Amino acid sequence: MQEKQVAYSTSNTYSTLNTFTEKTKNIWLVFHGMGYLSKYFAKYFMHLDAQENFIIIPQAPSKYYLGPKFKHVGSSWLTRENTVQETKNVLSYIDALWQHEKPQTLPRFIVMGYSQGVSIATRWLAARKIQCDELILHSGGIPKELDKKDFEYLSRNCNITYIYGNKDQYITEAKKTEETLKGTKLFGERLTIEVFQGIHEVNTTFLKQIAEN
Repeated sequence: MQEKQVAYSTSNTYSTLNTFTEKTKNIWLVFHGMGYLSKYFAKYFMHLDAQENFIIIPQAPSKYYLGPKFKHVGSSWLTRENTVQETKNVLSYIDALWQHEKPQTLPRFIVMGYSQGVSIATRWLAARKIQCDELILHSGGIPKELDKKDFEYLSRNCNITYIYGNKDQYITEAKKTEETLKGTKLFGERLTIEVFQGIHEVNTTFLKQIAEN
């Protein structure tokens, strides 16, 4: 048996919330977690001021049915299968999306990864050396292959937050410690740890605080 590879062109959707205008203060590039579709992930940002916040939500490429009734559809960014090549594909998609949506004059730029989306947000920033003003690592893990030198390019003015719920069913005490230590090693004193009362869910209160800072 031989496993071979072929290259081909493809396309993928993504979602935006609100409209970019001269009144826009924040551009968000947010990566959803496993099981989401970008159009549904948008609900977590609908409470933000529509005039001041423009949200771009990439869509994970691998879609699948959720549950045994084949009624709802979710998606995944990556698996352990052929991860290196799939990562290249995903990053190329994000490059195309960002090239299409990026304004000539960039206001405050916020990048957020939630759950599985943390791995995509950090990989894209590290690979493309993209500057941002806020980096939010929400309830997810940082890829093992990334190290301190991958983020040395980031401006000292970039604020980095690792946030998770104290009752998150997917983050054990050991994992919390591991991610905190890895984050500190990667980002040093720029890293802020935020722990909220809650489970594995998007903290909309925190997002509003970030938007209004």
